[in-house]
This record gives sequence, structure tokens and C-alpha cells, in this order.
Amino acid sequence: MQVAPPPSRLLDHVLSSHQFGRSLLEAVFARARSLGGVRDRRLSGRIMATLFYEPSTRTRLSFESAMLRLGGAVIGTEAAREFSSVIKGETLEDTIRMVSAYADVIVLRHDQAGAAARAAAVSDVPVINAGDGPGEHPTQALLDLFTIENELGRIEGVDVVFCGDLRYGRTARSLVLLLSQFPGVRMSFVAPDVVQIGADIRALLDERGVPYRLNDSLHAVVPEADVIYQTRIQKERFGDPAEFARARGDTRIGAELMAMLPARSIVMHPLPRVDEIDPGVDDDPRAAYFRQARNGVVVRMALLEMLLA
Repeated sequence: MQVAPPPSRLLDHVLSSHQFGRSLLEAVFARARSLGGVRDRRLSGRIMATLFYEPSTRTRLSFESAMLRLGGAVIGTEAAREFSSVIKGETLEDTIRMVSAYADVIVLRHDQAGAAARAAAVSDVPVINAGDGPGEHPTQALLDLFTIENELGRIEGVDVVFCGDLRYGRTARSLVLLLSQFPGVRMSFVAPDVVQIGADIRALLDERGVPYRLNDSLHAVVPEADVIYQTRIQKERFGDPAEFARARGDTRIGAELMAMLPARSIVMHPLPRVDEIDPGVDDDPRAAYFRQARNGVVVRMALLEMLLA
């Protein structure tokens, strides 16, 4: 397989979706398609450190798979809060200063918004934000946008329905920031008031002239949707169990709702899911969430090569 030479370095860190304008997005996606999951040694001798202060399956393993496919090596911990010097009181900044002496790139997941930026400020090597609390998850947003383009053949003009926990869900917030750059995109936010999309995101959409609507039930918006982006509603956000049960029912995707969804449309989910998508939906060709997860490897391969080339 012939692979194009790597581009000149376009990134120093990956901290926020705000970093990615149209030209950079196109460069990342072109590189991901060119790599196609190919295994070679272009990052041989390079070391990636994974520091995960919160649990992760897909993000951590897809980053590790991406680095190994490029010939690099991986060190790190999947439970940094319990199995690192944090338990002794070491600050994030001191941890990053030390880890940047051992590795060529650091992939960081943390429970505090802004942690990745703090890490980048003291690191001698590139830092990748793999989720910072309720803040952002930019690499998830990149693979999500890549999935939309792959599945639908376009991004401009798509109608995207976000549902679930939109106030605290960093994946939805990050994807909204990327989508808002594309002409003709329309968005609907389906969630109970307690977890509805935040005022900061609405203000950004207003500023950019992106049309959107708020709703509390999927049934009203699904017939026009190109994409349903489902997320898990977190029970801990609700004081009243009955209110939580109603909210979960109003945003759950099952056979009845799929019958209303256009044949050309897709259902996405950053995963893991609990019961917000009925397992019976999995065999529907419009269920794109497992294909979406697989796209994480090639997109993260592209980012690692662009950071380390």
C-alpha cells in the first residue's frame, strides 16, 4: 500500500475543538484516510504515555492501538489517581513535567475541565486532551465528524439531533463546536432542562448564525434528522427518580423511534451505552456507533503522526 508522505507539522498540542478550523480538519481527515489503519514503523522509537485519571476503554485502547500500528511504544496507567504519585499529593503539573521526560507525547484524561491546558503549559512534549471532566473531548469530536462525513458523504447541510446529557456531556459540546463551522448545518438539542445544552454553547451558535432548537422529546425532531447523536443521561444529575425515569424514556431509541427515522440517516453514540439505545437497534444498518468507535483508531493515528512527524 502506497502512503503519502507526512504533512509538515500543523499541531503542537490537541487541547480543544476550537483549534480545528476547516483547513486543519481536512488535513486530519485526509491523513486518516491515507493511513487507513496500515501498520508500519514510521513512529519507531517514539513513546506515548497515557495518563488516565478517569476510566476509559475505547479512548485509551484506540490511542494505544494507533501508536502501536505506527511502530511506536506505549507506557502509562489507566488508573492514575490510584496508581501514581497523585495518591501522595503530587500536582498534575509536577506529574506532567516528569512524564514529559520519559515520553514523546502524553495522552491525558482528567476529571477537571482545563487540565489538558494546564498540562500543556508545563510539558516539553505534545499533550493530547482525551477528555477533561465536563470540558471537552476533542479527539472524540474529530472521529465523530469523520464518521458523519464517511457515512453521509457530506457535512455541510446536515441536520443533527443531539440527545441525552448535553450540559455535562463533553462529547456533544466538542462536536457542536466543529459542526458550527459548516454552512447549512442545523441542530436540535433534546434533553430535560436539568441537562439541556449550556448557555455558552447556545451563545456560540447564535454568534455564528447556526440555527438550532431545544426540545424534550425525540419524536418531534427525528423525521427530519440526518444524524441522531445519543448520549447517556446520568442518573446522578436528577434529584427525583421519577423525573429521571421520564427523561430516560423521552430520549430512548428503540424500534418505534427507528421506524420514524429516514432511511438515509444514522444513529451515533460515543459509548458506553447503558439502555438509552435498545440492543435490537444494533442490527439496523443505520446504527453507526460501532463503526464510529472503529474510526477512532485511524483518526488518532493521523493526529499522532502530525504531532510527532
